[in-house]
Amino acid sequence: MNLEPGIPVDLHALSLETEPIEAAAVEAGAPVAGAVALAEVGEIEVGVWEMTPGVATDIEADEVFVVLSGRARIEYLDPALPTAEVGPGSLVWLQAGMSTRWTVTETLRKVYVAG
Repeated sequence: MNLEPGIPVDLHALSLETEPIEAAAVEAGAPVAGAVALAEVGEIEVGVWEMTPGVATDIEADEVFVVLSGRARIEYLDPALPTAEVGPGSLVWLQAGMSTRWTVTETLRKVYVAG
């Protein structure tokens, strides 16, 4: 999907195709995730990502995101930072290479800006 200048998109109603998270990354549950890129601004990608309840680890890219709906706890495994509890309206900056553990308790949907 591509954004069109001046045309609003309902990010809550946007349909995403999801698939199971790679088994090696899943620590609990059977979470699925999906994303859709909406636009590229220069070399920056803007999109929507969603994950259902469960626990999974990830190695992050450079990204800033805002949670639209749902709840999760993000543990930073390296570097050691305080655990982040996120929900609607939370803004988070992730740096490339950060190791994280996502514990999603309510399906989490976020809009991201990544480079």
